Amino acid sequence: MKEVDPDTKALFERGLAVRKRVLGEAYVEESLQNADAFSWPLQEFLTAHAWGASWARGTLPLKLRSMLNLAMLTALNRPAELKLHVRGALRTGVTKEEISEIFLQAGVYCGAPAALESFRIAKEVFDEEV
Repeated sequence: MKEVDPDTKALFERGLAVRKRVLGEAYVEESLQNADAFSWPLQEFLTAHAWGASWARGTLPLKLRSMLNLAMLTALNRPAELKLHVRGALRTGVTKEEISEIFLQAGVYCGAPAALESFRIAKEVFDEEV
């Protein structure tokens, strides 16, 4: 792992623990190890701020944060991130039935194409997990 900015080291460490819990240790370690001089600042920023300053806050449980992410990533049409976060949602205790309901709800507000794509991606993840 590259050097972490001392000003954000505590947030980074807190975020790293949550990021590994949600996304899986192997995925996170690979992301950090593959970061080069160009991409390391983004890895550091996301780990410290998205994970350390947001996900690690105790107000919302990780399961609920995962559910929110699935809805937002559906709305934003971010299939690669959605696939990653479907896996994460399963790790935080979101059930397949709950994922289905999230995508149905998103379909009402984001449109059928968004819901169809999200269901397709989730099915792909479910098939890989078996």
